[in-house]
Amino acid sequence: MSDACPCGQGEYENCCQPLHLGQAVATSAEQLMRSRYSAFAKHEINYIQNTTALGQQQALDMQAIADWSRTNQWLKLEIVQANEKLDKTHALVEFKAHYHDGKQTQIHHERSHFVRQDGLWYFLDPTTEQTITMKQACICGSGKKFKQCCAQFL
Repeated sequence: MSDACPCGQGEYENCCQPLHLGQAVATSAEQLMRSRYSAFAKHEINYIQNTTALGQQQALDMQAIADWSRTNQWLKLEIVQANEKLDKTHALVEFKAHYHDGKQTQIHHERSHFVRQDGLWYFLDPTTEQTITMKQACICGSGKKFKQCCAQFL
């Protein structure tokens, strides 16, 4: 008997698990958002790192991410809106992640930006500590200058 997927879109083994195992890739920013939520719920911390923009992965506090994943009970994901075409490579997903922190139910409401690079979707993390100038190469690996690519979304 299989379990329901935390993202709310079916059975885990046919929904987000293939993405977590590297057997499939997200075909949209919304699908990536759903799979990242499921990764928090299933404690698939490497998936969180691997689906963050390439130039941000080393700046992630992986221990804090793992702690947050494990100390909360993940209740449900609500997609408020998804705009898959901000431009040729960027998308926006607004969501509410419902969870219980051990004391009370919480709702994390966020508008997340995503970038598609070499056919793969990545999350643009606005919380990473980085020193990057507008003239440096973009964090997504596009080869463009940061100011001409992802800067407007962070």
